[in-house]
Amino acid sequence: MLAIRLHRRRRTAVALTTAAVLAGLTAPALTATPATATTTAAAYDDAYYDDAAGKSGEALKDALHAIISDQTKLSYSAVWDALKATDQDPNNSGNVILLYSGVSRSKSLNGGDTGDWNREHVWAKSHGDFGTSTGPGTDIHHLRPTDVKVNSIRGNKDFDNGGSAVANGGGSLTDSDSFEPRDAVKGDVARMIFYMAVRYEGTDGWPDLEVNGQVNNGSNPYMGKLAALKAWHQEDPPDAFEQRRNDVIHDSYQHNRNPFIDHPEWVESIW
Repeated sequence: MLAIRLHRRRRTAVALTTAAVLAGLTAPALTATPATATTTAAAYDDAYYDDAAGKSGEALKDALHAIISDQTKLSYSAVWDALKATDQDPNNSGNVILLYSGVSRSKSLNGGDTGDWNREHVWAKSHGDFGTSTGPGTDIHHLRPTDVKVNSIRGNKDFDNGGSAVANGGGSLTDSDSFEPRDAVKGDVARMIFYMAVRYEGTDGWPDLEVNGQVNNGSNPYMGKLAALKAWHQEDPPDAFEQRRNDVIHDSYQHNRNPFIDHPEWVESIW
């Protein structure tokens, strides 16, 4: 069943390379409802994206926006517990995996002190000034656990290649105007940014978020750098952790999906 699901989802050569890994995955589920994450997958493949079938470009973007906007919204305080499920370490159910550093850290160490992990807005909340109110500020498709200090170093920088090594950043780099995450999550970051640009189109009281080709976007509702993000998406296709995270968010929390994890080929079709 899992292999069939993977075959349907991986419609580009890049993404197909992860199928063998997933087929043999035996890590524990990220929530208390692991069966749901596997039994509902075929249903969403057959029906969830029906309205996007055969579309491309702006028509595809519009269709996906309508599909993924049907979601349950969380409070910012509820995000803490959600991340403990979505980002649980497959090898240690008491820990979460920190996005930028890759460190496995105790779920109980959530907070704002040195050594804690906190809630990182991958689409920096100042880019569109949406804060932490229910909406893009609490959308767990782009909220991830990160080390407090590493999160502070990233700040609200756009994404691009280059810079100096981030202390305890797992190979992440930064300079004065951009941040480059470690190789293992570059694609994850890109797909979160693409999700946000499709989900928030300025039609529901929130800013119209868009990916552009530059850094230093400041408080504008833009995030760059598009060329780097597209390259990262190709270099780091969806892996088992990212796919399961998408399932947990869909099945147990927001009940919507990141389409670029399920259909990586849609990035090139839209951008």
